[in-house]
Amino acid sequence: SCSPQLTTPALPRPIDFAPGSAATWAISAHPGGGRRLVGVIDPQILRDEPDRIRASQATRGDSLEVVDAAIAADLARRAAIGVYETQRAEQNAFGKQVASAPKEEKAALVAQAQALAASVKAAQQAVTDAEATFASVVGGIGNVVLDGVPAGGEDDWALVREVGTPASFDFEPRDHVELGELLGAIDIPRGTKVSGSRFYFLRGVGARLELALLNLGLQTAIDANFVPLITPTLVRPEIMAGTGFLGAHADEIYRLEADDLYLTGTSEVALAGYHADEIIDVSAGPIRYAGWSTCYRREAGSAGKDNRGILRVHQFQKLEMFSYVAPEQAEAEHLTLLALQEQMLQACELAYRVIDVAGGDLGSSAARKYDIEAWVPTQGTYRELTSTSNCTTYQARRLDIRHRGETGKTSPVATLNGTLATTRWIVAILETHQQADGSVRVPAALQPYLGGLEVFEPIGSVTT
Repeated sequence: SCSPQLTTPALPRPIDFAPGSAATWAISAHPGGGRRLVGVIDPQILRDEPDRIRASQATRGDSLEVVDAAIAADLARRAAIGVYETQRAEQNAFGKQVASAPKEEKAALVAQAQALAASVKAAQQAVTDAEATFASVVGGIGNVVLDGVPAGGEDDWALVREVGTPASFDFEPRDHVELGELLGAIDIPRGTKVSGSRFYFLRGVGARLELALLNLGLQTAIDANFVPLITPTLVRPEIMAGTGFLGAHADEIYRLEADDLYLTGTSEVALAGYHADEIIDVSAGPIRYAGWSTCYRREAGSAGKDNRGILRVHQFQKLEMFSYVAPEQAEAEHLTLLALQEQMLQACELAYRVIDVAGGDLGSSAARKYDIEAWVPTQGTYRELTSTSNCTTYQARRLDIRHRGETGKTSPVATLNGTLATTRWIVAILETHQQADGSVRVPAALQPYLGGLEVFEPIGSVTT
């Protein structure tokens, strides 16, 4: 058994609001209003440890030249700030000189003051331009990966462990679509009729199973001191960008252009934005939330993949864990989230493996990600059910979420996320626990959330 023993301090509360994006090393105003921190990596690492960032880029398979460009842009930005601050100090000193000058000298001095003001204004614009250039360049650098993350792409993951024995049968197993039809649990034809491809209806025991999964996950999260949240599924562009979802995979996201809002593909987005522009107190331990939401994904890059069934769909339900922690606690918190996910997989009596995702498959915000893949009998392979990511300070820098250290100075927190239950799990549960007559045994942990139901019995096709 890998079930974790979890102890967590009481949840601390936010202590105050940050005064308007105080961290100023790379700030940008979004056209729709509001200011957002757009720097995504620690500038001190860029200056002091550029080889660390180059190594991270190599692990991701990304450009190394962008690191040199970012260093040059940072130098130009700091030089522009220096010029502006010098001229601003001269302007202030000159203003005092004008104020104390004899009346007959003031006219000439005022003319000089106006010229100096114009020079200061130009220097200020130069800072703005230099910051915009720096922000643009550094935005092309993904989060710095943690030591030990495998290099390479989607197929270069490293196996962490395998748990359980994959299901085997003395009869020809049915896939989840056929089982869903027999049980009256899944209706894909009518989902397609109503909404198009990759939509479906869950009905009867299918709908109840999804709710049971989510409620089991919710109770698991509550027991680990997560605060439940029902989150918005429409968010502003600056929140979506702040979490790192408007990069290479922006075409996966639904956008409502008339409202300048995005539909979220995970409640991670809203949970990350929950404390945007705040200083929060994580001195007593992590601040943990469990977000329950409907999620939407365009699946724009998945033509021809997993067309059958509900593995890859446009709309689904999900319960997402999200943690705000002091950066030095992030790796330990990551293992806690992973342990909770494994606890759920074991409760559902599924065989699974944990993999350490390779750098090129991380996405821009994660410094490390673990996927958990469950065995899907009719496909004869493991398929991803859930993942958990340590985003270190990447999202917090963009969203300006900080905490006070022992010195009283503020610095970015770390953020982590992990899925605790989602619609896709139904695929593995139905196929793993099926019986020869088309019935499906209900895992014991789910039975209390299904009114004590022990077996889903066939009722015939729902499409006739």
